[in-house]
Amino acid sequence: MIHSTQTDDGIIIVRPGVQRLTAVNSKAFKDEIVALIDAGNSEFVIDFTSTTFLDSSGLGALAGVLKKIGHRGDLAVCGLGPDVMQMFTICRMDRVFSIYPDEAAALRALSEKS
Repeated sequence: MIHSTQTDDGIIIVRPGVQRLTAVNSKAFKDEIVALIDAGNSEFVIDFTSTTFLDSSGLGALAGVLKKIGHRGDLAVCGLGPDVMQMFTICRMDRVFSIYPDEAAALRALSEKS
């Protein structure tokens, strides 16, 4: 489901691989990222450029990933379209997640924190 790549800095870039992240596929999304965390990865950029819709289950999966990472790493999200950003705002997740306009900005921010 997800497509992931790793930068030279060890940051994992994850693209959900679906246009709609909902109750139908959010568990698989979370499980695949948790497997990457369990493999020792701790810094992630989730790029939602190709995702046009996200429901509360998708946000819940993302919150679960953030909780799993805990204080050992970091997670940034980027490429939020208007509908996805609206869901982050309505659920006040825009206060929980570090949100960047694009992948380059998110990678810069995580690299500067390291």
